[in-house]
Amino acid sequence: MTDNIHKHRILILDFGSQYTQLVARRVRELGVYCELWAWDVTEAQIREFNPSGIILSGGPESTTEHNSPRAPQYVFEAGVPVFGVCYGMQTMAMQLGGHVESSNEREFGYAQVEVVTDSALVRGIEDSLTAEGKPLLDVWMSHGDKVTAIPSDFVTVASTETCPFAIMANEEKRFYGVQFHPEVTHTRQGMRMLERFVRDICQCEALWTPAKIIDDAVERIRQQVGNDKVILGLSGGVDSSVTAMLLHRAIGKNLTCVFVDNGLLRLNEAQQVMDMFGDHFGLNIVHVEGGEAFPGRAERRERSGSQTQNHRSRVRRSVRRRSVEAGRR
Repeated sequence: MTDNIHKHRILILDFGSQYTQLVARRVRELGVYCELWAWDVTEAQIREFNPSGIILSGGPESTTEHNSPRAPQYVFEAGVPVFGVCYGMQTMAMQLGGHVESSNEREFGYAQVEVVTDSALVRGIEDSLTAEGKPLLDVWMSHGDKVTAIPSDFVTVASTETCPFAIMANEEKRFYGVQFHPEVTHTRQGMRMLERFVRDICQCEALWTPAKIIDDAVERIRQQVGNDKVILGLSGGVDSSVTAMLLHRAIGKNLTCVFVDNGLLRLNEAQQVMDMFGDHFGLNIVHVEGGEAFPGRAERRERSGSQTQNHRSRVRRSVRRRSVEAGRR
């Protein structure tokens, strides 16, 4: 039995930032499963997902505008850590009793924040020190609005000359907000902050790794297929090749791959597919010559959408015929 690779999971609520996909990538680089959802999810959806922690992304809107996006209130009632990034911090502050204002001094680009209060989020993380020995962090800002009053049960963790609340925290509830973007490489210690939140504060283990994802897929295939035989149309492309290797690892000789040579492949490509999957990897693979089933097979031409669909239909028919033949034996 493989590990439950979805046991620990992070939910990212997307408020429209250009960097939101990068947040998801960073979490996955930490070996933790995550999903990215729109900000207006329901309480029932969050309960069903059962996250170990929630990240609120940045976004282009202004929290001071009427009907601007807000996090579902259940986010702050679920009893899990919450990490607000830029807009995510601002909506967290407003929804929990703080205040946000539009600023005449927009911050975009490099900034240096000074850590003024100890916090689990940044403890032991620094780029340099002030003359008084306080930690400094090199970060990347991109905001116009700023928090001007934090919720009463939060503390100021870090600030800049123009941003009095660059990091805020409620350690008891494990709520954290940063005005900068830890997901971008310009924030030099950003990955360490995300790791601190995901691994230490949310206590997520690194279960979402390539090796464990493969093991999980193989186990699920075995449970679904059992002792049945499987026939797979193998083109040599990425999708069918990955599928073939997973199936082969899961059910071995109960897999038969059908490779249809349509005559439109590159020089010697058909033989390369047969050599790689048959001789090198040891798959049971059948080479089917498409013959006249593929009109214009020797011609070099562009295919329209309908021609491409017809081509795929012919490949499927070739694979089905081979499936019937195999079933008769």
